[in-house]
Amino acid sequence: MSSSRRLDYSPEPRIRDTPGAFPSTPGRSESPPVVSSQLSLSQAVHQRRAEYTVPRKIKIKVATWNVAALHGTELDVGAWFVSGKGISESLSVLSFEDKDKPAAAESQEDVAHQEARRSKKKSTIPVNDHGALPGGDEIGLYVLGLQEIVDISSASEALRPYHDPHPGRKWKHAVETALPRGYTLVAEQQLIGLYLVVYAAPAIAPTVSSVSTTSVRTGLMGYMGNKGAVVARIALGETTRIVFVNCHLCAGAEKGNLERRNWDASQVQKQTKFSPVDVDDTAEETSEGLGDEDFAFWFGDLNYRLEGIPGEDVRRLLLLHTKNEYSQTNASKRKIDAELALHDRSSEHSHTEDDSSSHSSSHTHTSSSSKADTATSLQSSETLDPSSDPASLQTTLASLLSHDQLHKQMRQRKAFHDGWREGPINFLPTYKYDPGSVGMFDSSEKKRSPSWCDRILFRTRRDKHGYDQKVHAEEAAKRRDHEMKAHGIDDPAVNEEEVLFDYDPTTDGADDDYYPEVDQKDSTVVTTKAGFEDKIHLEYYTSHQRVLSSDHKPLDAIFTLSYEAVDPDLKAKVHQEVARELDKAENERRPAVTVIVDPHQEDHDSLNPPADHECVNFGSVQYASTKTRNVTIANTGRVPATLGFTDRIGSSGKAAGATPPWLHVHFDRASDTERPMVDSHEVYTLEPGDAANVVVTIRVDDIDLVRALNDAKTQLKDVLVLRVHNGRDYFIPVHATWLQSSFGRSIGDLLRTPEGGVRSSEHKHMGDAEYSDRAGVKWSAPREIFRLTEAIENLVERAVAEWGMKLGDHNPPWDNPRWPFISPSEETKEIQRLKKRVREALDNDTPVSQAFPIESDALQKVEAVAGTLLAFLANLEDGVITEASWKELDADIGGREQSKTQLPAEDERFKILDILVSSPAHSTSFTFVTSMLAKTILEISSASIDSEGKRSIRQKLEEAYVEMFADAIIKAPLPTNPKERKGALARRRKVIGVFIEVER
Repeated sequence: MSSSRRLDYSPEPRIRDTPGAFPSTPGRSESPPVVSSQLSLSQAVHQRRAEYTVPRKIKIKVATWNVAALHGTELDVGAWFVSGKGISESLSVLSFEDKDKPAAAESQEDVAHQEARRSKKKSTIPVNDHGALPGGDEIGLYVLGLQEIVDISSASEALRPYHDPHPGRKWKHAVETALPRGYTLVAEQQLIGLYLVVYAAPAIAPTVSSVSTTSVRTGLMGYMGNKGAVVARIALGETTRIVFVNCHLCAGAEKGNLERRNWDASQVQKQTKFSPVDVDDTAEETSEGLGDEDFAFWFGDLNYRLEGIPGEDVRRLLLLHTKNEYSQTNASKRKIDAELALHDRSSEHSHTEDDSSSHSSSHTHTSSSSKADTATSLQSSETLDPSSDPASLQTTLASLLSHDQLHKQMRQRKAFHDGWREGPINFLPTYKYDPGSVGMFDSSEKKRSPSWCDRILFRTRRDKHGYDQKVHAEEAAKRRDHEMKAHGIDDPAVNEEEVLFDYDPTTDGADDDYYPEVDQKDSTVVTTKAGFEDKIHLEYYTSHQRVLSSDHKPLDAIFTLSYEAVDPDLKAKVHQEVARELDKAENERRPAVTVIVDPHQEDHDSLNPPADHECVNFGSVQYASTKTRNVTIANTGRVPATLGFTDRIGSSGKAAGATPPWLHVHFDRASDTERPMVDSHEVYTLEPGDAANVVVTIRVDDIDLVRALNDAKTQLKDVLVLRVHNGRDYFIPVHATWLQSSFGRSIGDLLRTPEGGVRSSEHKHMGDAEYSDRAGVKWSAPREIFRLTEAIENLVERAVAEWGMKLGDHNPPWDNPRWPFISPSEETKEIQRLKKRVREALDNDTPVSQAFPIESDALQKVEAVAGTLLAFLANLEDGVITEASWKELDADIGGREQSKTQLPAEDERFKILDILVSSPAHSTSFTFVTSMLAKTILEISSASIDSEGKRSIRQKLEEAYVEMFADAIIKAPLPTNPKERKGALARRRKVIGVFIEVER
């Protein structure tokens, strides 16, 4: 889980977020860019970055400490981390200046008194310690990584799916209490016992942006949080990206533990992902990981140990140096002397028993004895160079570092080999000490070997790229080697004189792989991702030996970073200048068009005021009716204009695309097939002086949309966006007034329809709860179904009679058994016009017979009414037979089928009606429909003769009507299983068929 916080200052709005802005800033998918200079505004501003960036130099203090979940450790953090205290100059090779030390200052408390007064309730920092390292307000960024702020050995803590914030708050309070006033917390992340905080100075905090933090669990194959890392990424001055990784890797001195440490580090590397960085007020498209930054700092308890040397030898070598910190009466001094004496006796006995010990052990013991002898005469009058003095601390550290696992893993490219570096280690191992002791290593029964477990590594962008280039060169050399072998150059028969060189990239140059130690005298110049040249310099890298509250010693490093930072005021000024320049250049060459909407006056009424020339007003629109309007687009500029309708802006909750589903646009010409498309939509090119006519068509026939419009949950309003390539956007509003429709309603709603039809309640919104509670039931069955079925009965009789008198010699239309409900002529303009009149009659509660013009014949009328009825029934929200009623019917019929019980037709009808009667309105509607169907079949069959001679026209009509009306009347889903679906369809048709069968 990653989190991000934005702290940067943005003086100008994002241009691409402003609809119709000029100049239009293209998205990544647009091609070519929509500015004449071929540069976007952000790119043009970025090219002038030298004008709005200023050089800055800050110190970054990076610190790590494993506090071992010990109480009182938080009392020391402010002194050593912020004030630079707790340094033992005698146990460090580095030399420190007396920073701000008063001339007459009291001497620092000695080790004996410091250890004697050690308490968990007070700071263990030496009294009168004025601090040897830079601190206070000298530091621009304070970065602290802690490990084990809770007891991670506890299973309940390690398996906790969330972290306890209380320990983190405790440490944050301790740090903030010690920091100078005005420092701001800019990043914070906790993972069980891992805790990372980053504080910025008052002048730096406002320039920190693109903050993103994340955690990576590596304990128990990535599930437990007792091991892992917490990571933060920030951007300084909008130019420099910095990553901080605080980790706690696998512990243990066995080989398996070493491999697991390497695996932990690789998982942190792979799994770390940050949110996109904001560049020039625009978020980048992709997220970042480790390796994408300009500077990275990886620190924490890495847990790498010393190998290839006995732990007791390591302890002896180091104790020879730490014992000089104590007086003879000190408890730690007595422990050290006792262990050294024991080791000397053991060493002498070992030499006596076996003079043929291994070369490495002999060398180590000889070295130890030599240094021990020399250590007894450290007060020699002759002062040697520490690097050549065999008894010096520097020589001891150098001899031990050759056994350091981390250095070996880096050289062998198993961990931290991809550009990571470390400052010179001129301090004692940071682990493991007796808590409360300056220099007594673990005196418990385990007597753990001292090691540099706590480390601070860093890497620049140049380091990472240098490693990548080296790997690339090696891979290329391997490919060349394989190619040479493929051509037989490695064949002994080939003349050896033709081989210019013999190179094995896996082994050659191995001696050149060395541990990349940092030269603290020189700064490293780094070209950042933003194109600036930054410099970083490591000033200090040391431990705080005289902090006694944990078994680890705190470790910190101080870097000086020189970088270019964006000045918000200067950037705003440049931004305004660039915008004006681009605006001027664009206005001189950009295409311009004029959009004219042709007015229509016939729809102007109280609901539809006259539209202006910028709005496409369709007036009143009803269900399943089509209306068109014309829009003229003229090129009034001096250059060709390529244009097209693009995706509508602000489309939250709307359908994607250039138009809503109920609208369609059509140009009077072919689109440009060879030109790029605007957002995947067709484009058209108009020459100067040319004009195009666009036909805009509206049609509402989606029943879900009809219901939403009936309930006033949506409106027929939208805005079309006409995009002129390399020009501005034109916004064309579209408006229509919805006329209430009886289609798509439930039978319950239709029973409440007042006299005058649904149009009479135009502003009452029949679908809302308030109206439903207010309006009572006015009819026993929907009047619409009654009017339609009644009209069909009358019109079928008349149509059959007219056909017999006028066209008896021709094939009658009912040769199609689906007539009059479905007929080949139903899509003709005349039938569609008559259907519209029928729907208007239903919506206005007028007799259907009055809807037709005098010249319409009975055939056309009955086809229009019958088709309207079938659509009306199919679009009922609850159906004539509801889902609940059908479940009861299906269970009853299915049960009798399983028991093979057959009922007479009359009893079957009675049984069905008995179930439907629970909803009288639905039962009555069912009776209207089935009665009309039976009469229609009887009327048609009476006037027909089956020419095929196999089965009567009556049977064909019954089968066709049952198939059509079963789906229209019953509102219930069909089973998905094919066998069950077939049975359900048969039972549906049986319910309809038993009512429309006529006596043969």
